[in-house]
Amino acid sequence: MPELEPRLPGGPSAHIDTFARDNLPPRETWPHMDFNVLPKLAAYPDRINATQALLDSHIDAGHGDRPLIRFAGQIWTYADMQRRVDQIAKALVEDLALVPGNRVLLRGPNNPMMAACWLAVVKTGGICVGTMPLLRARELALIIDKAQVTHALCDVSLIAELTAAGQRSSALHTVANFTALGEDPAADLDRMLATKQPGFAAVDTAADDVALIAFTSGTTGQPKGTVHFHRDVLAMCDTFADQVSVTAPADIFVGTPPLAFTFGLGALLAFPMRFGSSIAFVERPSPDILLETIQRQRCTVLYTAPIMFRAILDRLSDYDISSLKQCVSAGEHLPKATFEAWYEATDMKIIDGLGSTEMIHIFVSSSGDDTRAGATGKAIPGYEACIMDDDGNVLPPGTVGNLAVRGPTGCRYLDNRERQEGYVRNGWNFPGDIYLMDEDGYFWYQARADDMIISAGYNIAGAEIENVLLEHGAVRECAVVSSPDPQRGNIVKAFVVLRDDAEPSPDLIEELQTFVKSEIAPYKYPRAIEFIDALPRTETGKVQRFRLRQQEHQKA
Repeated sequence: MPELEPRLPGGPSAHIDTFARDNLPPRETWPHMDFNVLPKLAAYPDRINATQALLDSHIDAGHGDRPLIRFAGQIWTYADMQRRVDQIAKALVEDLALVPGNRVLLRGPNNPMMAACWLAVVKTGGICVGTMPLLRARELALIIDKAQVTHALCDVSLIAELTAAGQRSSALHTVANFTALGEDPAADLDRMLATKQPGFAAVDTAADDVALIAFTSGTTGQPKGTVHFHRDVLAMCDTFADQVSVTAPADIFVGTPPLAFTFGLGALLAFPMRFGSSIAFVERPSPDILLETIQRQRCTVLYTAPIMFRAILDRLSDYDISSLKQCVSAGEHLPKATFEAWYEATDMKIIDGLGSTEMIHIFVSSSGDDTRAGATGKAIPGYEACIMDDDGNVLPPGTVGNLAVRGPTGCRYLDNRERQEGYVRNGWNFPGDIYLMDEDGYFWYQARADDMIISAGYNIAGAEIENVLLEHGAVRECAVVSSPDPQRGNIVKAFVVLRDDAEPSPDLIEELQTFVKSEIAPYKYPRAIEFIDALPRTETGKVQRFRLRQQEHQKA
């Protein structure tokens, strides 16, 4: 299979700080990557700066006056965004001493300055490390240590937890805060921008210089960094957004995934910018706020998770969403019932997308007349997918097994060879999903292959919640699994064995839930807790979580 060979540190890389390159997995553990399957991908040059491609190229082509960001009654054009990005880039280099290859943690809701910061870091040759707004200090500190984050740019509303995280880690030495529009002199970064003139030449990064490290929680509960290059950012646009969702300049995007997720980074920044479209940002989306934004901004493309499609169905009659022409679901499996209910109410077929942080974005999907209710779709142009058994043998259509996929993007874990060799086998990526492929090449979701809990579009590691619960004085042992839920797909459920001096009660359930929410992101807390006398175990003492999951599914 034709592949692009990686450049080595000290070669054409623009990075002075080589930490990310030095901590890539060994080349022999990378998946196969083929850029010749699509002419657009095959034409990528050796030198790519993703911000130059997503932003500066539109101004160079004479389209600087196109609207880009719609937020709080304002519109930033592409030229407006370029001016702000260049100011931030100058502040990073001149005031904050950033050098190419430094890791920059970004923390903020979806607003204009969060987007501008991402673009500015990439333009300077820095590496973006996006973090969810709900993460707590202990979670942020783990990410900072793992990626050896040197700088952080943070929305003023979220600075407290980052400050606490900085006290736990010696790696982070430079922090600046900002406001949504970058116009408050009380914020560090906003104040710096007032002294900066526009104009900053994008660093001449190699196509395979690292642009971002995206973190995902696995079954161990420890954060795992996935490394993506500048060319990967373009590849996710030129596959899914170009070949499946078919983006045009007149489109106005809106949605709920945070820019810190690669799902949100693509859906609400890279995809629209690649094709000259615009975005209506919603900082804290609720069903009504989302619908009101669609109505007011006349949005045409909606990206969200199945739970939000279910939540807004009952409110559709109160809003005019006739401007919508495309709806994309990802983050968890789209139930057939949700697809059919949405189609009946709107006459629109939801595009279901399967992707992963390791692969940067969607690789299985379908749209239009190719959509089949209940099926995720086919391998999108640029990717191959098949079903394999545990030994790596390709299985025939109609057989349930492990989904395997490869294409122009693929998994590269930061400093985690053991996990790398589990995710990538014989050149194929194994996202951890159990699927069936039919005779026509459609993939039908069956289950998750690991202990990851997918609830309302969030990936939640049960082990992480167990670690927190075990810190509570009343808990002797615990096991956390998924429990089916009609609204959220699954919820987090904890089975708890109490210490001898603790008594089970509703008050103790609430106390444990509050304790978890105080230590880690609130969306991870166990929505159900059951007290039991003993956990099921093997003869060697390992907890049999599968038995607890089976019990919950039998109840459903």
